[in-house]
Amino acid sequence: MLDFRPVLLVNGILLVTLAAAMVLPAAVDLAVGNPDWKVFAAAAALTLFVGAMLALSNWAKANALTVRQAFVMTTTSWCLLPAFAALPLAFSDLNLSYTDAFFEAMSGITTTGSTVIVGLDYAPPGILLWRSLLQWLGGVGIIVMAVSVLPMLQVGGMQLFRMEFAERVEKALPRAAQIGAWIAIIYLLLTLLCAALYWWAGMSGFDAINHAMTTVATGGFSTYDSSVGLFGSARIEWIATVFMILGSLPFLLYLQALRGSPGALLRDSQVRWFFGFLLTATAIMIVYLVIEKNWTIADAIRFTSFNVTSVMTGTGYATQDFGSWGAFALPLFFLLMFIGGCAGSTTCGIKIFRFQVLYATAKVQMRRLLRPHGVFIAYYNRKPIPESVEESVMSFFFLFMMIFALLACALGLMGLDFVTATSGAATAISNVGPGLGEVIGPAGTFASLPDQAKWLLSLGMLLGRLEIFTVLILLAPSFWRG
Repeated sequence: MLDFRPVLLVNGILLVTLAAAMVLPAAVDLAVGNPDWKVFAAAAALTLFVGAMLALSNWAKANALTVRQAFVMTTTSWCLLPAFAALPLAFSDLNLSYTDAFFEAMSGITTTGSTVIVGLDYAPPGILLWRSLLQWLGGVGIIVMAVSVLPMLQVGGMQLFRMEFAERVEKALPRAAQIGAWIAIIYLLLTLLCAALYWWAGMSGFDAINHAMTTVATGGFSTYDSSVGLFGSARIEWIATVFMILGSLPFLLYLQALRGSPGALLRDSQVRWFFGFLLTATAIMIVYLVIEKNWTIADAIRFTSFNVTSVMTGTGYATQDFGSWGAFALPLFFLLMFIGGCAGSTTCGIKIFRFQVLYATAKVQMRRLLRPHGVFIAYYNRKPIPESVEESVMSFFFLFMMIFALLACALGLMGLDFVTATSGAATAISNVGPGLGEVIGPAGTFASLPDQAKWLLSLGMLLGRLEIFTVLILLAPSFWRG
């Protein structure tokens, strides 16, 4: 029988942390005289009560979580947190249904960036800050989870990084808690630096803080319906582009750089592949816009660099409706949605290292076809790839595409048009934010979708954020019999 006490204890501690975070938007609303501070205060009190009861009633001698407990804890916590985070949204003056509030909260915590709120320009400051805080907390949460939990669970090839970083980091910082603390400090410093640069570039202090949190988290929530495009500032767009990229790189490599190995980022093959994908897609789109659409080179470089980076990293900011850039832009941006950034970053999607493993495995298979008796080994970062990693990555690709297809078909059955259904499924499971087309594209929202579609997309966001296996394993009867 699975012992749920450690699972409930962790969930309780996380709810207490969420309740503490609600105090910030409550204080902001109180300072400006907005009555929503009462909503945040009540939601914080309820969340604190439930979290404290779960923690205190299951407080026992701390033991390391077993693998099965870790699976349950990870999935339940990422369901429980948005359920309580939705309360201030549901009871605020925005008049959102609980379905809309849960969708918005799930989108925030998973750093997806899809929204159902129309009229952000006039929304209370507490709500705007709460949305940004959810993405910021979700961003640091997914980094810590990718470093400490997913490698232990051997999800989708993530066990590769348990071996990859063991020699580099764990000897210097042997405790996972220490590594998590250092990552949180680096994350906070990047956020503060980004906020300072946004403020220097012309944003107000409030806008700078909110956009810094969602930029480093590669989440994409903005304080305006027009997103970053409202500012019309090339300086702000380039700052955002740089920090979206920084949020997409492995945070453990930042830790290595701080501990005396500044060249770690440049030597890592995953980082080089990431820039290869990004620069290639950007260059192709620039050439297309200049030749086919008669854009100036300066405009093409500026808008393409920002929007390609935003979609590929899963941030979801927009400065223009790239759906109107022509027939070629739609399939390119659609493909970019699936790529994502590096493992151990705030991004989601398939992630670069899986493409590397797939490429290395395919190359070895080609060589074996030419030389059936030869011995060939696939390598990642100049180290042999274990067979278990190859199998995990192949399984992940299969499940990722299968779930994407099922989501798209289900959305189509709910009456959504082809572009909305397919891009909605892609943006949910890849945690990107905006889809394509007139309904959920960069200029639209998810508000007009039926409630069933919003719950389905929320499930897609959860599956994408938790690397699919973490959730699906709970559906296996053998998991509960073990």
